[in-house]
Parts: sequence; C-alpha cells; structure tokens
Amino acid sequence: MRQDRRGRRRDNYRESDDEFQEQVLQLNRVMRVRKGGRRIRYNALSVVGNRNGTVGVGFGKANEPPEAIRKSMQDARKNMFQVPLVNGTIPHGITGKASSAQVVLKPASKGTGVVAGSSPRLILELAGVQDILSKCLGSRNKINRAAATIDGLKRLRNAVQVGRLRGKPAREVLGLGDTSA
Repeated sequence: MRQDRRGRRRDNYRESDDEFQEQVLQLNRVMRVRKGGRRIRYNALSVVGNRNGTVGVGFGKANEPPEAIRKSMQDARKNMFQVPLVNGTIPHGITGKASSAQVVLKPASKGTGVVAGSSPRLILELAGVQDILSKCLGSRNKINRAAATIDGLKRLRNAVQVGRLRGKPAREVLGLGDTSA
C-alpha cells in the first residue's frame, strides 16, 4: 500500500480479503424517462487484479451505486484471466479491438513505466505490467477502451505457447536454439 507524506493511502485501490485489489473504473448514472417521471439507475465498470499477471474486468447495473459496484466486482472476479509477462512487460506488441475502440500495446524497456490512458493504465497496473507503451485510437468510451485492452491482453502469447503451436522448442522460436542441424 502506497502512502503520502502524512501516512494516508495514496491510491484508491480497495484491499479485499484475498490477494486481489479492486478498483472502480467508472460509475454512471443513467436516467430513463417514463410516464411517472425519471427513473434513475446506475452502472459500474470495475477492475480486479493481483499485480502478478491476473486481471479481470466486470460490468454491473443496479438501482443503487453500491449494488452496481458490488455486481461489477463480482463480474470482474468471474472474468479473470492470466496475462503473460516477460520482465515486467508484455512479450510482443499487439492491437486490441472492441467496437470502434482500438488500443495499441507495445513492450517497453525497463524503467519506462506504464504510459497509457486512464482505462488501459488501470487494467495494466492491476495486471502487474510495469513497463509498457500504449495508445488509444477510435472510441472515447471508457467501456470500449477497457474491452479493447482486455482483447489485446487475452491475445498475447509467450514463446512457450507459440512453440507449442508450431511444434518447436521455445529456444528456437526466440532464435536462441541451434538451427544448423
């Protein structure tokens, strides 16, 4: 847990009982006009991760904000997946797409940090990525940007997975193996 000079928590991450951290990415108030007046509902977009390669994003809707947040956290825990990491960054560049949103993710050298917009930054930090470059294209919608980031992260493959697909050892995929034989 990070603290400022006065000893207060500096980030808005909620510590839960287990190893995962929870964060609300967006809370929307939605109004529907009906015969009797306006009906107000809320929807929430949340991210859950352990900062060690596991992350999930969830969406929840309810009549009250706390219930919408609880539902989105529950959905995020249900949709968790592993992100392949190599020395604190991703193994290769990739473009995630969702609706009209595109998020370009590129590996970065050590010490670069997370260079990303608000939605991708939160997801990448909770996934445990320490060094990455990203650019959001297309949609300005946080929900679509989050979905595009998740799409890109889910399609990442490490050398072992690529080697298994090609029927070759990981060393040969990386160009380290003896290819003279």
